[in-house]
Amino acid sequence: MAELLRSLQDSQLVARFQRRCGLLPAPDEGPGENCAAPGLEHLPAATGKGCGEPANGLRRVAAPQADVQKYIVKNYFYYYLFRFSATLGQEVFYITFLPFTHWNIDPYLSRRLIIIWVLVMYIGQVAKDILKWPRPSSPPVVKLEKRVITEYGMPSTHAMAATAISFTSLISTMDRYQYPFVLGLMMAVVFSTLVCLSRLYTGMHTVLDVLGGVLITVVFIVLTYPAWTLIDRLDSASPLFPVCVIVVPFFLCYNYPVSEYYSPSRADTTTILAAGAGVTIGFWINHFFQLMSKPTESFPVTQNIPPLTTDVFVLGLTKFTVGIVLILLVRQLVQNLSLQVLFSWFKVVTRNKEARQRLEIEVPYKFVTYTSVGICATTFVPMLHKFLGLL
Repeated sequence: MAELLRSLQDSQLVARFQRRCGLLPAPDEGPGENCAAPGLEHLPAATGKGCGEPANGLRRVAAPQADVQKYIVKNYFYYYLFRFSATLGQEVFYITFLPFTHWNIDPYLSRRLIIIWVLVMYIGQVAKDILKWPRPSSPPVVKLEKRVITEYGMPSTHAMAATAISFTSLISTMDRYQYPFVLGLMMAVVFSTLVCLSRLYTGMHTVLDVLGGVLITVVFIVLTYPAWTLIDRLDSASPLFPVCVIVVPFFLCYNYPVSEYYSPSRADTTTILAAGAGVTIGFWINHFFQLMSKPTESFPVTQNIPPLTTDVFVLGLTKFTVGIVLILLVRQLVQNLSLQVLFSWFKVVTRNKEARQRLEIEVPYKFVTYTSVGICATTFVPMLHKFLGLL
């Protein structure tokens, strides 16, 4: 078993998969315009917990320099397929798919997807910074992504999120809408498989990272499924519910596992938890103040999936456009305001990018920003849709 795990964690296995898919390192390895990974700038050592020093008093070291490779694409079908599949596990997908689901398909489904997605992503992000397993080494692996190069590898949160989204959608809709179960199962498997394979193709994870992410998610879904209905009803349990929804996630973000060098893990985790908190508070506001009807857990009868007509498409596109514009405006406004307040409070020079990475600035501004985004998406956008006659 130990030998099998070592083989699945071997970077050579990922490199062979890349070669078979037509992704090769260029003969003249070195920095270039199509480099897979950027040189990582040294972060200055700082003192104080908020400035990035670990709780044990050790000075942080700079993020390790990444080996940079040029690469050659021999098969553009696989290249574009897996690059596109990789985006299905990134922020750009969730910030469009989840709100679109809420505004145009089924608010009940979107709420369940967001709750499961937030819980799964938090488990995965924290596990990375506790286990501290490195990503595949380069060379021999060619790395195509830059931003998360400093994060650890195990488990793959892309694999976790894709598995959670696809199979939560399947479980939550199979008794709610009429469609062939086999078709839904095939779509869930194809979606999650493409995202998982994309993590190997882009060189960001080993096979073990991906399998670990899938396995953790499957176990999580099996263990929590009996409590899904109870979780759906928590937002109407108590008037103090919003306080818990804010305090607990903020505490988890502020006490995120300390790393030896800065990586986007804590920021991404804060964004995810804050968005989930905002969505949950938004549903509570709608229910408590009776602004919108609460999404029903089940229809009187199983519904047919409505046909996609031109009118439905135009209406959905209009609602999505209106909603995204409002969300982006709120995001920019709250982010700028919160940063101004925090910079003034801690006497930091405005537009200091490194200052944003300090614990006492990064967590509050991201938490406030994305909590506001979540509330806006579930409360104010539907109200605007209603005002404009789009509902």
